[in-house]
Amino acid sequence: MHLSGSITALATPFTASGDIDFSAWDRLLQSQIDAGTQGVVVAGSTGEANALTDDEYEALLRRAAGLVAKRIPVLAGTGLSNTAKTIELTRSAAAWGADAALVVTPPYVRPTQTGLIAHYRAVADDGALPVVLYNVPGRTGCDLLPATVAELAPHPRIVAIKEARPEPERMADLLALRGAGFAVLSGDDPTAARAMLAGADGVISVASNALPVAMRRFCDLARAGRRAEAEALDAELQPIFDFMGIEPNPIPVKAILARQGIGQGLRLPLTTLSATHAATADAMAARIAAIEGETAVAAA
Repeated sequence: MHLSGSITALATPFTASGDIDFSAWDRLLQSQIDAGTQGVVVAGSTGEANALTDDEYEALLRRAAGLVAKRIPVLAGTGLSNTAKTIELTRSAAAWGADAALVVTPPYVRPTQTGLIAHYRAVADDGALPVVLYNVPGRTGCDLLPATVAELAPHPRIVAIKEARPEPERMADLLALRGAGFAVLSGDDPTAARAMLAGADGVISVASNALPVAMRRFCDLARAGRRAEAEALDAELQPIFDFMGIEPNPIPVKAILARQGIGQGLRLPLTTLSATHAATADAMAARIAAIEGETAVAAA
């Protein structure tokens, strides 16, 4: 498996009563397929994985796998704070149709780098699914260092890393490890252009939930080294990327999706976007609709 291009970390749409809106889920998935998205993540942090029941997780993944029908990879978020539980969930995800496991560094427990090596090797050795490392220390309290990634990258079942730290030095260190069997993916929309122009394979994106056409074009330009065009589109997208961080993820992106008719809320302790940002959200939704339309016309 070689992951590349525009990969969407899917939000999980809910109804006004707080149930999963499976009709909206299907429409979100279909919009990604139609736009040329090159992979999707089910039940990652953007998907509010911690707020899902086991049955809901299974239903979302099975439904996604069925709709996608192997046209693009389906990654399942399976990273938990305990290695044995992560292995168990990864096995279940494989049975439910996932193509790979996105395994975040164990949240909250803050293992050593030696512990991280043992953790990821145990998950990969089990062999249920190819493993994508996921480093997002701002959420987990644990930083997967490049030297540790270098120890893990040669494992035949560890196929990529999603790196959410934005520093160019971090990306440069990881790109030195990139190869045919190990992809390097940005996990940070605002710096994804810089990462891909430097050689990263793609981005696992939050914003692409709402503007999948533009994000596919964005990735195509950057990965082809078409710097001027990529940077021009990046400049258009930066206000949207900034908005996506105005409150904790996935609050802002779900506000945009709600304006697109996909889902109506979040689960506590996350709450809907503050009323003070409503006008900004309206403006961003209009901007996204315009960019999506312009991009689709330009690509036709």
